[in-house]
Amino acid sequence: MKAEIYIALLRGINVGGHKIVKMEALRKVLADNGFDAVKTYIQSGNIILKASKSNAEKLAEKISHLIENEFGFLVPVIVLELQLLKDVIAHNPFLTEKYKDESYLHATFLSDNPSTVVIEEIVANNQDDDELMVGEKVLYLYCPNSYSKSKLTNAFLEKKLKLHTTTRNWRTTLKLLEIADTL
Repeated sequence: MKAEIYIALLRGINVGGHKIVKMEALRKVLADNGFDAVKTYIQSGNIILKASKSNAEKLAEKISHLIENEFGFLVPVIVLELQLLKDVIAHNPFLTEKYKDESYLHATFLSDNPSTVVIEEIVANNQDDDELMVGEKVLYLYCPNSYSKSKLTNAFLEKKLKLHTTTRNWRTTLKLLEIADTL
């Protein structure tokens, strides 16, 4: 069976001295458990790997369980098929707006598609300059006052959407595709 390329995004590791996971150890655990060509990017839980064709949610569960068994804590994992990442990048609506500074762009990846009603409520109640657009299993964020000052955090979005979320800046999102394209 042909191996497919996947991107696994871990939420909340190596932040503020909590849930420390060394990337070398993580790569070894994944390689020892049937994943091939495992690569990581920076220390915040970005993994590019090959696996037998599978359901992304099942792969996310498997990776989450492996991390829990090896490192002793539960980590939410979102797995993207390579084509979904390509689509996310190709369809970012903020890239068509010339005045948008790409350094303020972020992609919040979702474990499932969000409720339209809840998204409309979030947009209607947003008091900041932050902008939000919805894509396939992603929220595109434009945070001109810095993501660190935004109220559209993973914790806020998870609570409202009742989904797992994890956010990457646009530069990291592009880099993940660049790495995936080398496999």
